[in-house]
Amino acid sequence: MITRLTFASRLGLIVVLSLIVAWIGSTAIFYIATGREDGESRPLPLPRQIAAIVQLLEQAKDSNERSLIIRAVSSQKFSVKLVSALPLLQTPEARPFELRARLLQKALGEIGGRPFSLTFDAQGGHDKRPPQFSYLSPTDLELRVRLSTGETLIIQGYHRPTTNVYGMPIGFIAGLVGTLTGLIALIIMHRQTRPLARLAARVDQIDFSGLPTQLPETRSAAPEIRQLIGAFNRLQSRLAQLLRARMAMLGGISHDVRTFATRLRLRVDHIPEGLDRERAIADIDDMIHLLDDALLASRAGAGELVEELVEFGQVVRAEVDDRSAEQAHVHLRSAARHEEAVVLGDRLALRRVVANLIDNALQYGKAAHVQVDATDKSVCLTVDDEGPGIPPEQRDAMLEPFVRLETSRNRRTGGAGLGLAVVRSLVEAHGGVVNISDAPTGGARFTVSLPLFHA
Repeated sequence: MITRLTFASRLGLIVVLSLIVAWIGSTAIFYIATGREDGESRPLPLPRQIAAIVQLLEQAKDSNERSLIIRAVSSQKFSVKLVSALPLLQTPEARPFELRARLLQKALGEIGGRPFSLTFDAQGGHDKRPPQFSYLSPTDLELRVRLSTGETLIIQGYHRPTTNVYGMPIGFIAGLVGTLTGLIALIIMHRQTRPLARLAARVDQIDFSGLPTQLPETRSAAPEIRQLIGAFNRLQSRLAQLLRARMAMLGGISHDVRTFATRLRLRVDHIPEGLDRERAIADIDDMIHLLDDALLASRAGAGELVEELVEFGQVVRAEVDDRSAEQAHVHLRSAARHEEAVVLGDRLALRRVVANLIDNALQYGKAAHVQVDATDKSVCLTVDDEGPGIPPEQRDAMLEPFVRLETSRNRRTGGAGLGLAVVRSLVEAHGGVVNISDAPTGGARFTVSLPLFHA
């Protein structure tokens, strides 16, 4: 799934996940820091500290020592007071209070036990949730302990996490600002990577048969992206000029060579009939055929093929009938739906694809078994021969220009090695694919799949 995400989507996902992890981590640290310590919550001193305060106050010699002790143990989280004969209250029957009461009773029991009560702060003036049920709203507690001197120790604890003026923890606003900053950075990053997406789309839409379309430069993009867009525009212009010059050169060569071949063919007619004359005529025909293949492949690479609706089944049947008339060992097997297979492409190029595959099978495999199948989306041409086949490790190389399985380079034992390369070039120009595999007859199987035209 992640492999389908764009560059901007991946960076955005990283930012979002990082923010989520940061929020979860900071929240966990906050709750751990403000949570229990040895089973006790932090709005009041620890039970053993309370027992120590009780002992210190009871052992103090006079009021000055008691005042010093109270000042020493008081803090912003809780206040300590000593009053005379204040009655105890009823400890609520709630789990947080029961837990604290058990721990206090155990700690005070170690010094002989003291009566105590644990309630909400009576001066709060309103009902408040028990501690640990809310960390945003403070919960005040009041602990009363009856000392052995008859006085009552009052400890008022404030369950106040570190907050700001709005009652929210410090860091919450910072995290919120950081999240908003991250989202703004994500939007800016998306705007910065948008030219890259347009550049990728434009690369796929390059049409060398027409004038190059310049990709507009974005002033708000990063300097590197602007340089990349400029380099792409310059490259596109250079490639278009190169291809136009190449096609003009090939067209001129083709015209001149055909002229020379025609003159040579007329002179060959003056040669007495015999083996030499037949070989000369065959060489001239091969030269013209090779030139046509090279020119057609170049046109396919430059996107200059003609587009028309072609009934592919009729093209295959016409090529098979031509070879059958020459007494070639060719056989056509076709499915019933192949007659309805319509392809958008160049009729001459498609005929050359079929002709090259059939001629290749007849020349190297002694026979050509042709089959046409059609589905809802594509038409498939299969050509099997009865030759020795093609080893798997050499099949990709056979589709390259001037590569032959027979390496003697003798034109009488094979062509120039351009036929299959032309087939691949023309098929890919039509949006199809070519595959080589093993035929059931033991030879090689060439499979061409072309997309069907749908109105």
